[in-house]
Amino acid sequence: MASKQKQNFLVQGTILAVAGILVRLIGMVYRIPMANILGEDGNGIYSVAFGIYNIALTLSSYALPLALSRLVSQRIVQKQYRNAHNVFQKTLLLGLATSTAVSLVLYFGAGWLEDLYARDGLAAPLKVLAITTFIMSMVGTLRGFFQGRGTMMPTALSQIFEQIVNAVVSVWAAYAFVTSSPSLSQTASRGAAGGTVGTLAGAATALLLLAAFYALYRPTAMRQIRHDHTDIEESGSQVFRILLLTILPVILSQTVYQLGNTADDLIFGNIMQAKGMAATAVSSLQGVFNSQYVLLINVPVAIASAMAASVIPSIVASHTLGDRREVCRKADSVIKFNTVIVLPCAVGLAVLARPIITLLFPSLVTYRDLAVHLLEVGSSAAVFYVLSTITSAILQGLGFMRTPVKHSAIALAIHLALILGLLWFTDLGVYALVIGNITFPMTTCLLNWRFLRARLPHRQNLKKIFLVPLLSSALMGVAAWGGYHLLHLLVGSNLVCTLVAILLAAGSYFVLVLALRCFSKKELYELPLGRTIATLARRLGLLK
Repeated sequence: MASKQKQNFLVQGTILAVAGILVRLIGMVYRIPMANILGEDGNGIYSVAFGIYNIALTLSSYALPLALSRLVSQRIVQKQYRNAHNVFQKTLLLGLATSTAVSLVLYFGAGWLEDLYARDGLAAPLKVLAITTFIMSMVGTLRGFFQGRGTMMPTALSQIFEQIVNAVVSVWAAYAFVTSSPSLSQTASRGAAGGTVGTLAGAATALLLLAAFYALYRPTAMRQIRHDHTDIEESGSQVFRILLLTILPVILSQTVYQLGNTADDLIFGNIMQAKGMAATAVSSLQGVFNSQYVLLINVPVAIASAMAASVIPSIVASHTLGDRREVCRKADSVIKFNTVIVLPCAVGLAVLARPIITLLFPSLVTYRDLAVHLLEVGSSAAVFYVLSTITSAILQGLGFMRTPVKHSAIALAIHLALILGLLWFTDLGVYALVIGNITFPMTTCLLNWRFLRARLPHRQNLKKIFLVPLLSSALMGVAAWGGYHLLHLLVGSNLVCTLVAILLAAGSYFVLVLALRCFSKKELYELPLGRTIATLARRLGLLK
């Protein structure tokens, strides 16, 4: 039974991780034609609107799946099915109330935000995203309900279908809105608004799918409630109190995180214009930073977000049962799992920056060299974002809900002071945003790690968790860079050379990680498809 539970922990996490990867890949695919349709100015408006939308989402619904999954998991472990369902119902009511308020503020305050960010045309996409914010509160609650019950499939499927609809409608609507624009001055704004229509359609699709899953699952939940003979029954006031105590730290933590992104847009736009840069140039630079650099950096971060969502219920369950050893094992497993994935991604993005940027954004040539340099300099941010996300999730799973908030606030203060100083007193320009993009998660990660080591004083195998993946990634980077340039001498196609280099990188990293004994046979067996990987490794002589 214990072995099955351990395997289920990684399997469920990987379901979300795979869904996260697919979602990011779909996001990249549709953002390429949409970026070409919107142009650099339109991309700038679109990215700033999404920065504000992420704040609205955080305040209204982002905390719901994380907090609800924690509370539901805690009660399911104790077989308090009635209380678990009561928490779900109260969370849904709370989410609807907060999302209604936030959506109304976003919709009617869109014009004021356009003036604040000094970004003409920002109001139109914000009004579309205001409606999306309301829908996402219900989506988030339903996802938290299923995650708390230990099943990630509804969340994963809803994310995938949400993104597919988002991709199709976004590209279509952006094109339709741009081509029907009555004047050139409105093209960027209307195109950005068209892109956000896809986000709205995707959210509505996710809600319908999750509602169908809930309708199918509800008889099982009701049957469990009928067989619930526990004497503990929480009142409505108790549930709301627990919800607020659980959700508020998550909201504060994620608000601090999202504030860093949208504050960068606000500070960069106003300071650069104060220093004499044209508004369209500022918008274009923000489009390069957000729509090319950040988009690519977020691909490996998706895995951490998925694992963070899945690790909380599992760690909560072990922590509730008092199994400290299992908590430590799960914490190490999820950190190692993500380190093994994110390090080669960061190295690959750095060494293949130009081929990747050229391949994915063929029409955006004006600032191509800048986009390449941003990715080369800032790819390490992905590593720190992953580790800060995972360590924050582990701390929340252990009940230290306020700690990530405090650490994120400290990191944000350092980040804002650094950004302000670099932008105002130097000529680094958009490179200052990259420096801030690295230092913010790095500071959060170091503070989280220090606190976690003090609360989980067990011996970690740092060699296998960090050193082996780092060495393997470095050697993989040499192979990928060399393979690309050697092949490019023979074949002129960037597409062919990039794909071959990526395959070479993946194959060499697979061999190196196994050859350097990063995973034991037992650890491999716990991974999804682990037995297949172990069999292949034995045939290659990489595993005894």
